[in-house]
Amino acid sequence: MFKGFLTGSLFVLAATGLSSAAVAQNWTPGSEIVGQSVQVQTNGVTNTVYFDQGGAARIVSPNGNVVNGTWNAAGGQLCLNVGGANECWPYTQAFQAGQSVTLVSSCQSSSTWMANATNPPQAQNAGERG
Repeated sequence: MFKGFLTGSLFVLAATGLSSAAVAQNWTPGSEIVGQSVQVQTNGVTNTVYFDQGGAARIVSPNGNVVNGTWNAAGGQLCLNVGGANECWPYTQAFQAGQSVTLVSSCQSSSTWMANATNPPQAQNAGERG
């Protein structure tokens, strides 16, 4: 059901392209794309996916149609949920702005993703010393 929605026109997502600096800083999946957008091309159609705060997602088609959903990043997967349908992509590395990556979803749909911008790595709190 979800695969048909994707190939029909509206939706997609992805991630990778991790630098060694991000690994060293204990990358938190999703932290680089919160508040950002990713261009996702599937079957020749490019949609823009916005990863809003609190797990809200917006998928905007080339003609401006907007589909609202949710997103989460856990267990090595980046998942989108739209209208009760869920699709996930491998997500083991942070996106890097301007770098394309091709991923195959849980629905066996291949997509090319490119982050328009990313957030800088966040420093990890080492804890208090006593």
